[in-house]
Amino acid sequence: MKLIVVVVQDKDVGKLVDSLVRKGHQTTKLASTGGFLREGNTTLLIGVTEDRLDDAIGIIEKTCHSRTQMISPVTPPPGPTDAYMPYPVEVRVGGATIFVIDVEQFKKI
Repeated sequence: MKLIVVVVQDKDVGKLVDSLVRKGHQTTKLASTGGFLREGNTTLLIGVTEDRLDDAIGIIEKTCHSRTQMISPVTPPPGPTDAYMPYPVEVRVGGATIFVIDVEQFKKI
């Protein structure tokens, strides 16, 4: 048994959960916030047997896409750099971060 922990941008999570459920994968959805952009994202917990692991990861890869987004950098605190003017920066967001963890024991009650 494996536990897939996948962090997904909120824009992709609806389609991902629908695709996983359609293929018989049960998921638990947790709201989370990213540390870099401080934007909402979703963490999914997906329990799978060893033989269904590749199927679940394939669905994630097909559904979650990275994209670019313009962000304004955090302004430094006031001081000698008072003339600092932050310019928007293009960053890559989205996609998925996937962790696969061995499950020693599983019980459904």
